[in-house]
Amino acid sequence: MVKKIGIILLVIVCISGTVYSDEIDTDKLIWEDDVLQTSNTSEEPKLNSRAAVIYDRKSKKVIWGKKENEKRPMASTTKIMTAIVVLENANLSDTVTVSKKSAGTGGSRLGLKTGDKVTVNNLLYGLLMVSGNDAAVALAEYVGGSVEGFADKMNQKAKELGLENTHFVTPHGLDMADHYTTALELAEMADYAMNNEKFAQIVNTKNITISINGRSKSLKNTNELLGNLNGVNGVKTGFTNGANRCLVTSVNRDGMNIITVVLGADTKKDRTNGSVKLIEYAYKNYTIYNLEDIINEKYQEWKNINEKRINIVQGKNDYISTRLDKLDNYYIPIKKQDMNNVKVEIYSLKEMEAPIYENDYIGKLIVYNGEEKIEELCIRSNVSIERLTFLDYFYGLLKDNIRNMENVIS
Repeated sequence: MVKKIGIILLVIVCISGTVYSDEIDTDKLIWEDDVLQTSNTSEEPKLNSRAAVIYDRKSKKVIWGKKENEKRPMASTTKIMTAIVVLENANLSDTVTVSKKSAGTGGSRLGLKTGDKVTVNNLLYGLLMVSGNDAAVALAEYVGGSVEGFADKMNQKAKELGLENTHFVTPHGLDMADHYTTALELAEMADYAMNNEKFAQIVNTKNITISINGRSKSLKNTNELLGNLNGVNGVKTGFTNGANRCLVTSVNRDGMNIITVVLGADTKKDRTNGSVKLIEYAYKNYTIYNLEDIINEKYQEWKNINEKRINIVQGKNDYISTRLDKLDNYYIPIKKQDMNNVKVEIYSLKEMEAPIYENDYIGKLIVYNGEEKIEELCIRSNVSIERLTFLDYFYGLLKDNIRNMENVIS
């Protein structure tokens, strides 16, 4: 009996000093060289996962996808949105008192106990680094009043971000009906979150020691790519039986910043290998192309030659002035081998009848990558042109007659 009690006490002591999680793996990475070799190809990646995406942060476009719009459970990658809502609704220095419900939350844990007092800042580290479900509930109750109230805030934020295929029920992501997102919307969510300096700092932290009720606790990030693959700077792992293995990764190399998402991998090795394949495929084959220069150059060439060729019928002015619509984002991801295939074609009306109003359609400028249309901009009137009236014709004839008489006299 004494021996059993001693063993139990030893286990309790060990747990109090170390954070355990079903997402933490302290084994040395053995995949990297092998995966990098198989990823060093222009062939599209083949993944052992249900859904995946490569998302370019500058252009906000998908580079590559696999069922990226399919609704799926996302496990603890849910905590990306949890952190967003907390960071936008609470102060980092606020102190949270841990409830019995929070302390009793299962799955991956920070190791909180009922009555513990922890700052929002330290709870966020526990939430994002070791995927603490207990930390998620503690934060949810503090910010939303309850798990349900916090879920409402999560869904409100999702709606604000335009995430139409995302819905939250919990702040931690344990399997629940009606708790889902898509690979693409999860990438968009992570893109938004990474713009928050504190969020980006936490998910890029490999190891840290925090304080809970004056007790020190060492945390190790569950993200197996962080610190082991060039350019990786976040963001979040996930695992439940319903969602399988999930991983959202942010990478920045040579000014090209991407987010990859792998959802529904059967094993941790599959999610890791799949993520590496996506990352290496993107950086080997793609670059970010700025369309602004070629668009402005080709439009100005057309304007100089063709603008005055547009015939204005019955207008008080003979010539029209045009302008080109602006793109919200001139950047696009493009395969490196296709950079010389980008071309611009311009089509416009040859004749317009007055009255003409400012912003009236004149034509369009289309950008192609080979035969693929990648952007289209309207050319519009930059001025208004009134229609000639009877008096305008009368005064015109009068002026012509006076001019003819002057010529005869001279």
